[in-house]
Amino acid sequence: MRSLGDRKISLASVLVSVLGNVPNETLEYLLGQGIRTLAGMTIEEYMNLPGIGRDKAIRLAAAFELARRLARFVPGDRPCIKSPENAAALVMEEMRHLDREHFCALLLNTKNQVLAKETISIGTLNSSPIHPRELFKAAIRRSAAGVILVHCHPSGDSTPSRQDIEVTKRLVEAGEIVGIQVLDHLVIGDNKFVSFKARGLM
Repeated sequence: MRSLGDRKISLASVLVSVLGNVPNETLEYLLGQGIRTLAGMTIEEYMNLPGIGRDKAIRLAAAFELARRLARFVPGDRPCIKSPENAAALVMEEMRHLDREHFCALLLNTKNQVLAKETISIGTLNSSPIHPRELFKAAIRRSAAGVILVHCHPSGDSTPSRQDIEVTKRLVEAGEIVGIQVLDHLVIGDNKFVSFKARGLM
């Protein structure tokens, strides 16, 4: 049996891999529509076909959505961080309403383009323990040249605590040892943030 990585695999085999067993009449109908028409169908339209319930319809819709995203993907088209505002914009909506402290890192290449966002630790309402080993293990794995630290305050107040300042100092020192620069540390509040770099805290 050919693998899904084989470009010669038939559309019928791909559909069966995504949907599982479906009636022959349904499979024949799908094949007769052509891939462009199939990609434009809604979940409800899939569910109108015999043998396709909601779970299978969602799987098929998700497969086409992944294909669309892959088609839009441009290698090397990564966000470039030129200011604290750029970095905050990447994480604000995701982190501003979290009910526990999350400590994350934006991993950057030599051009300050974002390679990845890694969650390093998840803590409690008012603390998030972080060890340099976990941070720099993620950075080394991604071959990052620099990191921007980010953590949220569930209280909504983005004022850095004394512990935040002490942890940042420790991570900056560890970064100097391993050769990965800590470029900034952002504290995310409710639609506001503080940059350690801009405040002169590092």
